[in-house]
Amino acid sequence: MGEGKRVRMTGAERREQLLGVARDLFAERGYEATSVEEIAERADVSKPVVYQHFGGKEGIYAVVVDREVTSLTSAITRALADAPHPRLAAEQSADAFLRYIEEHEEGFRILVRDAPSSPSVGTYASVIADVAIAAEELLIREFKGRGFDKRTAPMYARMLVGAAAMVGEWWLDVRKPSREVVAAHIVNLMWHGLKDLQPDPTAARPRR
Repeated sequence: MGEGKRVRMTGAERREQLLGVARDLFAERGYEATSVEEIAERADVSKPVVYQHFGGKEGIYAVVVDREVTSLTSAITRALADAPHPRLAAEQSADAFLRYIEEHEEGFRILVRDAPSSPSVGTYASVIADVAIAAEELLIREFKGRGFDKRTAPMYARMLVGAAAMVGEWWLDVRKPSREVVAAHIVNLMWHGLKDLQPDPTAARPRR
C-alpha cells in the first residue's frame, strides 16, 4: 500500500504550525541556539517556507514573543482592573501571574530566556513595565486617601511588581510550594508591607 497523500495546509494553517514548532524550540533551546533549519525540519517543510511566512528567525520569534507578552500582560492587568480594593488587586494579580506560568510554562520560558537585541521584539521587561503602570494607578488612588505623596507611586509599583516577577522566575523551576501558597506569600509581603507603610520614611543612620 502506498503512503497516504499529504494534506495540503492553507497559508494560515501553515503559519500557525510554524509558530507552534518555533515556540517549542525557543522554549527548549533559546533564541540563539535555535536555527531556521531546525524549525523547517521539525515542521517538515523547506527553509524557504519559513522565510516566506516570517522573513527569518527574528520574524517568527517576534510573533511568538508578542503573543506571550500580550497574553501575560492582559491576564495581570485584567486582574488589577477588576479589583475594587488594593488587597484584592494583589491577590488576583499574583494568582494570574503564577497561573500563567503554570498553564503556559513554555511561553514564560521564552520570555525570560535570551532574546535578540531588537526594538521590534517585545520583552519580559516590557510586560513588567506595563503591569507596573497599571499598579501605579491603583497606588495613586490609595496614596491620596492616606495622605502619601502620590509622586512616589511609580517607585512603589515597580518595587512590588519587580519582587513578584523574581518570585515567578524562581518558581518556574522549583514548583514548590503550590501556586496558591506562593501567591498567598506574595500577597502577605505586599499587603502587610503597604498596610504599615510610612508616609515619610528616612534612611537608618549607620552606627559610628
